[in-house]
Parts: sequence; C-alpha cells; structure tokens
Amino acid sequence: MSAQLTLRNVTKSYAGRTVLDGVSLTVRPGEHVAVIGDNGSGKSTLLRLISGEEQSDEGTVTVAAPPGPYGGGIGHLGQTPVPPSSRTVRETLDEALAGLRALERRLRELESGLTEERMAEYGDLLTAYEARDGYAADSRTDRALQALGLGAVDRGRALRTLSGGERARLGLACLLASAPRLMLLDEPANHLDEQALTWLEGQLRAHRGTVVTVTHDRMFLDRVAGTIVEVADGRVTRHGGGYRAYLRERAAARQRHEQAYEEWRRAVAETERRAATTARRVAPGRGMKDGNKLAYDRDAGRVQSSVAGRVRQARERLRRLHRDAVPKPPRLLAFGGEFEAGPRTDPDADEEARAGTASLYGVRVGDRLHVPELHIGRGQRLLVRGPNGAGKSTLLHVLAGTLRPDGGTVRRHGRVGLLPQDPPAARAANGGVGQVRSLLAEFASGLPGTPEEHREHLLSLGLFAPDALDVPVGRLSVGQRQRLALARLLTRRTDLLLLDEPTNHLSPTLVEELEEALERYRGALVVVSHDRTLARRFRGTRVHMRKGRPEPGRSRPVPLAVDPADVQKEGELP
Repeated sequence: MSAQLTLRNVTKSYAGRTVLDGVSLTVRPGEHVAVIGDNGSGKSTLLRLISGEEQSDEGTVTVAAPPGPYGGGIGHLGQTPVPPSSRTVRETLDEALAGLRALERRLRELESGLTEERMAEYGDLLTAYEARDGYAADSRTDRALQALGLGAVDRGRALRTLSGGERARLGLACLLASAPRLMLLDEPANHLDEQALTWLEGQLRAHRGTVVTVTHDRMFLDRVAGTIVEVADGRVTRHGGGYRAYLRERAAARQRHEQAYEEWRRAVAETERRAATTARRVAPGRGMKDGNKLAYDRDAGRVQSSVAGRVRQARERLRRLHRDAVPKPPRLLAFGGEFEAGPRTDPDADEEARAGTASLYGVRVGDRLHVPELHIGRGQRLLVRGPNGAGKSTLLHVLAGTLRPDGGTVRRHGRVGLLPQDPPAARAANGGVGQVRSLLAEFASGLPGTPEEHREHLLSLGLFAPDALDVPVGRLSVGQRQRLALARLLTRRTDLLLLDEPTNHLSPTLVEELEEALERYRGALVVVSHDRTLARRFRGTRVHMRKGRPEPGRSRPVPLAVDPADVQKEGELP
C-alpha cells in the first residue's frame, strides 16, 4: 500500500536544542495514528512539519495529500485556539468548507455539458467529493457544533467575543466539517467534556481518511488509534496493534531488561569470584614425590603458569563485561520516600495513630470554597471531581497548608505532600538565581546526602536521562518541570498525599507507572483529576464538587473492584 506521508532522516532544532534528530516515519493511507510522549519531546513539532507550517533543518517530509485546487489535502488543528478577530463564526465555517463548495461548483459546471474530454475530470472530482462525504457537509457541520457545545452560539458572533475554549472547539468543528484526507490534531481532547469526547472518538473512528493525533488521553488512545508513535529523546518509534498492545510490549521490554541485568550481574559476580579464587584452589598441600625437587619445581611452574593464564582470562572477561554493562532498570515508582520531610505537624503522643488524617470545619476561602465539614481518615482514598472552577484545587491547597482559609478550622496530622496542578517554577536561590540552577541542584534542595547520592537516586527513578541533570531549571519544558516535582515528592516520606491533576504534562506510559505507584501507596490519598481512565480504575471514595462545595449525595464509595470491608472502613463523607 502506498504511503500517505513519509519522513526521512528529519532533524529539527530550536535555539541550538535538537528536538527531532534524524527521525524517519511512514504512515499509510487510512491509518489512525496517535503520537505520544512527554511535553516538550517534539510531538507538536512533528505535526507542524507534516502540515508544512514549518520546515525541517535536514531530511525530507513527503505528504501524498496535496491541497490541490479544491482543498481536502491536509487539515491541521493546533493546540492554540482560533485567534480572536472580527470574523464571525459563520465566516469561519464558510472558510473551512470553501474547498468542498468549490469542488461542488465545478461538478455542477461539468454536469451541465459533459463531454468525453470532461468525463475523466468529472470522475476524479466526484470520487474526491464522495470520499469527503460532501453531500453531508452541512449536516455534519451542524452536528459537530451541537456535539461540541456550540449549537446555541449565534453564527453572526465575532470570534473575539468567544472564550478560548469556545474558539478551540470551533476550530475542531471546522476541521471535522471539511473532512480532509489527512487530519492532524494536537491534543483535541482539551476543552471537551466526557460526552463531547465520546462523540469525537466516534467521528474519528468513522473517518475514512488518515488521522494523526497528539494526545495524553489514554482512553482516547485506546478507542481511536491503531498505531502508536512514541517520541522520546529526539527519536520516534512506531508500535502497531494499538495502545493496549503498546503497553504489553513495554511491559515485556522491561521484563527482558530486568532479566538481562540479572544475568549480567551474576556473570560479573561469578567472574570476579573465579579471578579471586583460582590461584588458591591449586593443591596447596601437594607433596614432593621421591624427593625429586627438580621435577616438583618444574611441575609447580607449569601449574602456576596455567593459573596465571586463567586469572588473566577471567580479568579480560570481566573487562569486557564492564565495557558492555547492562544498565540497571529504573526502579518502580513508589510513594513513601527515602528522606525525612521534617517534623510532623502535631507533637501529640498519639500522632502516629492519627498520621495521614485531616479534618475541615466550616472552612471558607472567599467565594471559591465552602466546606462545612470534611474528614479524611487514615489510609482513606478520595477522588475529587467536578467542573473547572468548582474549588477542587483550592481544597487541596487548604489541606496542604499552602493556602490559609478566610474562616474555619483545618486539622492535619503527619507529613503532607502536594503535587500542584501547574509545575512550580524554580525557587529563588543564591540571590535569586534559581532559574540558572541545575535540575539536579533543584532536586537536591533541602535533602540530606551528597551530590553523588542525589544524582544516583534521581537517575534510579528513570524520569530523566543523565545529560538532563545539568540543564538549568529555567530551560526545562513544562513536562520536565512536572517530572521534577514528581521526583521530589517520590523522595519524601508522606502520610497524606495530595495530587492535583497528576496526569497533566506526563506521557501515558509514565501515567500508567504513576497509577501503579498510587495503588501500592498505603497513606491517605486525595486526587483531583479529569482523567477518565484514572477515574474508572480508582478504588476509594468519590467526591463531587460544585461551586466550592462537596455536593450532598454525590460523595460515595466506588463499588468497582473494591473489597466491601475496605469501603466500610473508609466510610462516606458527610
């Protein structure tokens, strides 16, 4: 089958930083491809190169879907919403459908006077029109606007009067209405609620053209993509079989890595033992026969020469083993930490029994939060959900002690760890030069131990490559800053863990590891998340917030895969 798009040895750099380094990729017509990777890894750059918005520094990008006189070649939806302007919604939609309208007019012209010379052109254009389902363009546009929450928007409204989310959804509606042969979408799940996401997934599955989408949404990946393209360290790797097959492949690769490391470690230990003990095993008590000292010395010399040869062979093998060392696999992520996080928040004698508990009584923060009463028991697990602006993040900051409420009482016991929604910028240090401090120095700030111990521990987490540790904090991408904040949290002991949208900015594979670590965590846990996969798998109590309040009747234990004894022990929120 011919290729829809091909990249050969493509390299792209920005300000001396190589984002894509000699990558090659082929996508066939009709494939549905998902591009995954950490923020800043080059996923959006890849889409811009394919769309032609940017040019590669080296290599070639070939797309077999040229725009042509009637459009329909490439449709690209970037992360940035449609820019505000005086143009109206109707004018924006008309522009998106301009290619189909022109194609339809040309078909009508040809139909008015078909000749043998015109039949070939007419046949090609009709095939293209039907492939893009041109007959249903208007109804498709109406359905898209309705499904994306824009059905009630006056089409005469200027774009500048729309919110950023509305403009982003309008851009998505325009792309779906135009039905290009090659559809490029960058984080299309942003700004959509679950109902709209489900609708979009169905539309993309039904699209007869090629789809290449960048996304962090794991459910979206599973439902839409048949091929996974992973971007990491400037390279791209293609995986067939969809997201679940990709996860199985990753798990198998880790198992092979662990087995190879254990085999290498055993080989090193055995070779070292042989090199150290070979000489000592040479018959030290062998006596002289018939008083023949000359023969005895001659035989002993041969033995010693043989021993020395075997020792040299063992040492040479050891040298080769260390030259071709198998790196130690990254440790499994685990919350609990290796370093103390400072004294507990309450010196009472029964603090240990209450570690990880928290209570709120009549807590108010302006008009953002009002919690009459909330208790978090030791080892309890809460998933907090609700619309944007419902007070979820405010609740976590009050629990963490990073935000003082205007009224009410907050009681917390034990060590509290918070992962905020937005990765924190570098803390000021050494007279305000935090931005130039290295990633490793930022990680080690406030921790006991030597720089070498910090370096070894950070690398063991598998969150950063060795050459990233010396990068100034000010140059880190948002995804790298999120991993840095996660690394610091993993390193500290906690009794109460507070996570605000922890899956943001992280690759799907790292999110899978994070979820496994949360399953093993035995402290109290409060998670704020819109992640659909995390919500479906979460075991504990769900709390729904609206307008700053936990909604009565909406806070309940999760029945799925939960031991009834655990549910009874956790209880429900008032």
